[in-house]
Amino acid sequence: MIHGEKTGLRARHESDVPVLHSELYDDVATRSRADSRPWRPVPPGSARSPYAVPEPSDEAACFSVVELASDELAGEALLWGIDQHQRAAHIGISLRPAFRGRGLSVDVLRVLCTYGFAVRGLHRLQIETLADNAAMITAATRAGFTREGTLRRSAWVYGAFADEAVLGLLVDEWTPAT
Repeated sequence: MIHGEKTGLRARHESDVPVLHSELYDDVATRSRADSRPWRPVPPGSARSPYAVPEPSDEAACFSVVELASDELAGEALLWGIDQHQRAAHIGISLRPAFRGRGLSVDVLRVLCTYGFAVRGLHRLQIETLADNAAMITAATRAGFTREGTLRRSAWVYGAFADEAVLGLLVDEWTPAT
């Protein structure tokens, strides 16, 4: 497990899958805001669940987020689209509803940066989020990311197009935890 101050990132366990699927995937409106892929009905326990325990991959690193104080599953975090040639990756996080608003997102982002920069040797990490997702933009900014631009009406979200904000962090801008 990679530890932050409030959270840890560990490999996904089979016992995490039904909880993540139920709380993060089955909420169609929220899931539609969190993923660029269309929501499809996927039954719990299916190998097609986005939370199914993945085989190790060079292109993605999927983690379960654990709140250290309670040792409870708090959500998921991942680096995806890992490009070893460009030494860049994208970041995604999603916390269970009961764990939102506790200030965990900043810590999760910092731990993902440690993994991406210190463990994987990446040069750049990038976040794409809906432009009205103030919580994620604030967390990313607090973790050191810079807002780099807006992709106008680039995301189809539950019946309408929405703007996306792009935030980036370079390794030489990153401040490792002490």
